[in-house]
Formats: sequence, C-alpha cells, structure tokens
Amino acid sequence: MRGAKKAGVRIDFGSIAGLTIGLVGILGGLVLEGGKLKDVAQLTAALIVLGGTTGAVLMSMPTKVVGGALRRVMGVFVERQDPPGALIDEVIGYAAKARKNGLVSLEQDAEHIHDPFLRKALNLAVDGTDLQEIRSMLNLEIDLECEHAEAEARVFEAAGGYAPTIGIIGAVLGLMQVMKNLANIEEVGHGIAVAFVATVYGVGWANLLFLPVAAKIKARIHAGRQRKDLIVEAVGGIVEGLNPKLLRLKLEAYAPSAPKKKPNEKQVIVPDGAPAKTPAKSEA
Repeated sequence: MRGAKKAGVRIDFGSIAGLTIGLVGILGGLVLEGGKLKDVAQLTAALIVLGGTTGAVLMSMPTKVVGGALRRVMGVFVERQDPPGALIDEVIGYAAKARKNGLVSLEQDAEHIHDPFLRKALNLAVDGTDLQEIRSMLNLEIDLECEHAEAEARVFEAAGGYAPTIGIIGAVLGLMQVMKNLANIEEVGHGIAVAFVATVYGVGWANLLFLPVAAKIKARIHAGRQRKDLIVEAVGGIVEGLNPKLLRLKLEAYAPSAPKKKPNEKQVIVPDGAPAKTPAKSEA
C-alpha cells in the first residue's frame, strides 16, 4: 500500500477576487464622483500609516510571532488541495490492512507518508502506544499548533486596529500644515483633501487587507484542525480494531455531502399518521 500523497496547492481565487473587487469598487466610486486616482496617491500619507502601524505592531507583539504572521500571508492567496474524502479513503485502507494483518503491518506504510502528523500518529500506533496516550499526545500537539497560529492571526487583527487611528494622526499632521497657509484659500482646500488621504489609507488597509487576512488565516487554522482531528479519530479506530465500514461512517462526519438520490427514485410525501406507501413498479 502506498503512503498518503503529498498535498498540492492552488490559487485561492476568492481572496484575490475579494481584494480586487474591493479596490475596484472604492477607486471606481472615486472616479465616478469626478475624482482622480492621483488624489489618493499620497506617498507621505502611506509612509505615516504604514510606518506607524508597523511600529505599533512590533511594540505590542513578539518579533518571532510577527515573522510567523508575515510567512502566513502567502497562505491567504493559496490553499491546500487536500479534500477530506481523499484522506478518509487513505486511512480506511490502513484500517483494512491492520484489521487483516495487525498493526505491525503498517510499519512500512507509515515510513512513506508525507504528512508528518499522520506519519507520527501511525508510528505511535504501530509501536504499541496506549490509545489514551496517543490521543493525549496528538491533541496536545494540535492545541499548541493552533495556539501559535492564532497568535499570528492576531498580528493582523492588531494592525487592523492600529491603522485607522494612525490614519487620524496623519490627517491631523496634514491639517497642521494647512493651518500655516490660511491666507491662500486654494492651498487650504488642497491641503485638507491631502490630509484626509491618511485616514482613507488607515481605514482602507484595515478593512480591505489586515482584518480580512486575519480572518482567512483563522479559517485556514480551523480547516487544519478539522483535518488533524479526523486523523486522531481514524488512528483511534485503527488501534481499537474498528470495522473499516463503521470507521468510514464515523469519519464521513468530517466530509459532509448531500445525500444522492437513486435513479428514478421519486419523493413520496406521507401525511402525519399515515402509513408510507411503496412506489409501484413501472410496467415493462
């Protein structure tokens, strides 16, 4: 039996489309209102908001956690091609082999599994580790990994909280410069417009980038946890010698799908209290 195949990745078009639609909607609305793109292209405002937000995040979060958060950004725009159904089929194959030949027969298979968590779980089972100890060790690893990932997601949540406030600071700094030119009304109007660009940057980046990135990272964490919970349950069933068919029914809860109707099957609605009638067979 071959080990589990290494999961591939694909572009998450939802993330890319969401960011693109958000930008197009905002900038398109600006243009339709008679504005120009150069009206919001202010290097000074970008420097104030990005610099201030970065400084605040580094002050509030450990550097190691910030570095881990930056490495997770790529995972927002790509996703693992790892459907639960394929994993269920894989572990059911291990369950059938273990039920027939014993747990030791899985030793060679475990060595060729690319997923480190599944490989570790099967190796613990093959080594004869107590089932409760296996569950305890694996669940501890899941909890700690999710805790670290949640901390990295909070980096972007923090950035989403700081950015609008830093944007207001940028606007106030701009207005301070406007006050120096009150004698020239044209310069005042232009200066006020430029000053509020910093607020737009702060609110825009918070709600279009930082907070959505944090939410997507949490979604990835949840999906990863479900996958590992599936593995824990699967290995537990293998150790207990559970019938592969029963184990599959149990694991399919992690990959819900709509029930399929049989061909030519008709839905019969029976009133409350009335006996169900079997559909008559069609005449040849």
